[in-house]
This record gives sequence, structure tokens and C-alpha cells, in this order.
Amino acid sequence: MHKLLITVVVLFISVSCKETVKEETDQDASRYEITTDTWPKKIPVDPKVNAILREWPEFLAMDISFDAIYNAVNREDLSLTIDNIIEEQNLLEDSSYPKEFDIPQVKSRQKVFKTYVLKVKGDLIYYLDPEPSVHQMIVAYNLLREKFNGVVNQTLDAKLILEEE
Repeated sequence: MHKLLITVVVLFISVSCKETVKEETDQDASRYEITTDTWPKKIPVDPKVNAILREWPEFLAMDISFDAIYNAVNREDLSLTIDNIIEEQNLLEDSSYPKEFDIPQVKSRQKVFKTYVLKVKGDLIYYLDPEPSVHQMIVAYNLLREKFNGVVNQTLDAKLILEEE
């Protein structure tokens, strides 16, 4: 009986020591450094698109918030920036769109962008590596900006094509 008691005590001590090591690694994960050098850059928009976007204050606010991700140096900075982008994204969804961009194609690209922003937020909450999600979010944002360029520069009139008898 004495040997069983000693074995249980040794087992208990070894299990309790392993938990403290795990807590230390969780603290190190919160100090994760971010390098933005490998992230894709934001694509420019045409001057015609830029003129329209200047009249849309909700998009300008989100665009400024998006630019801040390139200044993030650690998880906390990135988390704060993502929270700000989520707030601006929600305001953008509720805003009135310029007539050129009030189409389902633009709104669906915006929803895809929001999905990837929330994916980055989830990665940050669960201490996962946010790098792949950030890349996907930037690509989705660039696709939204490309759609703006495509809509303004489109020369085909869909009504003429669909109404042809």
C-alpha cells in the first residue's frame, strides 16, 4: 500500500509540473511578432474610381483602417486593427452605396472580404497563425478594388444584351 501511495504522489507531481510549462508557452504566443514584408500590397484604383470613392466617406474610413494592418508589429496591434476594420466594415454595409457600386457583384465581394476579416479575428482569438488568413483577406480586398475598376471601366451595357429580341 505504501508503494501505491508513493506512485500516486509522483504521478500527481509530474502532471502538475507539465501544466505550468503549457502556461508559459501561451504567454509566449501572445508576444508573437508580425512581419508585414511578405504581405501582398494594396492595388491602386483608377482615377475615375478614386473620384467616386472620395464621395463615399464610409469606404474611405474603412480604407484608412485597412492601411493600418501594414503597421502592425505584434498580435495585439493586429487584433486592434482587425477590430477597427470590422467596425468600419459594418458601417460600410449599412451605408448608401454610390449608384455605380450599388450592384450585387460589389456587395458580394464586400461580404467575401468581411468573411476573411472575421477569419483573421478568429485566428487571433484562438492563437492560431494569422498569416495565411491575412493573405486571404488582403487578396479579397484587392478583388473588391479590382471590381470597382471593372465596373467603372465596363463598356458593355447589360440591358441592351438582355433585351435583344
